[in-house]
This record gives sequence, C-alpha cells and structure tokens, in this order.
Amino acid sequence: MFLPSDYDGKGMLKPPALFWAVLLLQARTWALFVLAGASREQGEALLALFYPDRAAFWLGLLTGIPAALAFLLSGRRERFPRLWRAWRWVLIATQIWLLALQLFMLMSDEASGAAAAALLAADFFALWWLGFNARLRACFMTQGD
Repeated sequence: MFLPSDYDGKGMLKPPALFWAVLLLQARTWALFVLAGASREQGEALLALFYPDRAAFWLGLLTGIPAALAFLLSGRRERFPRLWRAWRWVLIATQIWLLALQLFMLMSDEASGAAAAALLAADFFALWWLGFNARLRACFMTQGD
C-alpha cells in the first residue's frame, strides 16, 4: 500500500507533507508571533494588523498549543504510542474549534474580506483532510494496531 520511502529509519510511516502544513495552519498565531519577534521594529505593528484585539491574539496562541505539541510529539511517537494515537483526535477537535471561531468572527463582522474567506476555506479543508486521509490515519496507528 505504501512505498518503502514512505517509512523512516525506525520503520514508522512518515507523516504526509500536508500534515505539516495543517499544523502550521493550526499554529498560525504562533507563526505570526515568531515573525513579529524576528522583525523587532515592525513586530508590534504586524501583530496589531492581524490581531487588533489582544484577547483574540491570546486565544490564537492557546488554540495553537495542540499543533505545537504535535510538532514535538511527532519525533517521539514511538515512545508515546497511546498519546500519539489519541493526538489525531485532539487535532481534529482543535480544527473544529478553529473553524467555529472563524465562522463566528465572520458572522459578527470582526473579520471580513478575502483573507478571512481563504482562512475559512483552509480550515474546512484541513478538517476534512485530518478526518479522512488514509495515510494520515495510518500514521497515527501504532505498530500493534
């Protein structure tokens, strides 16, 4: 079903490349925070542009924690197989929360425009992909499954 190149040196199935993009989408506030920190002069202006409301910024950081932990956990999934297997469901729940939050912001006119619509479409796609991609599901299975 999978090619030999799809496995790492430990014999575990490598996550698909799109998995990392979905994690980055979920941790988008963290990515923006790192970019703002890297550009010290414009950092505050950059954060204010995307997050004029400080509460939304802190909420974005909070919702990005599961994706950040997935980045860390992916390298140690053989040591924590039960946690790794359950983490896919944590990521799906986080994606549902992000999607609901994005819909709420669009309906309350806090976010508008093409960028908000693109984020909404990306969130829908990420939720579908996390739920139904066969290779990703296989990646989250432990060797005893």
